[in-house]
Amino acid sequence: MEPVKLVYPVEGGDFIQAGEASSKMKMTLKKLGLPSDVIRKASICMYEGEINMVIHANGGQAEVEITMDQIILRMVDHGPGIPDIPKAMEEGYSTAGPEVRSLGFGAGMGLPNMKRYSDEMDIDTELGKGTTVTMKLKIS
Repeated sequence: MEPVKLVYPVEGGDFIQAGEASSKMKMTLKKLGLPSDVIRKASICMYEGEINMVIHANGGQAEVEITMDQIILRMVDHGPGIPDIPKAMEEGYSTAGPEVRSLGFGAGMGLPNMKRYSDEMDIDTELGKGTTVTMKLKIS
């Protein structure tokens, strides 16, 4: 199988379209016949990253690369950056405001879930410049 590359724009603050990129990726993974557990994990990682970009980073871009043995998800934004990664990785910690929480988002589970459901996760962030979260999931 030739590597498959997908790119999805994510609009900041657009809670109506939030989740569209992960839904489209999920459909592609199903068409490729990948195992359902891998599809589920990749969809969770993608959705959480997408929601984080909608809430915190004024949007960005979700990049997906699918090879024979792995899925690489790269969430790239030009938001404010993450000032304290260890704190942001704590379950329940969130900097989302009350308006976002009133919509049912911002529970502080995004990054912890991304870490939990990926086999490998790396966060590259620079304050005032943006954040790139790269997740790898093995296809077994």
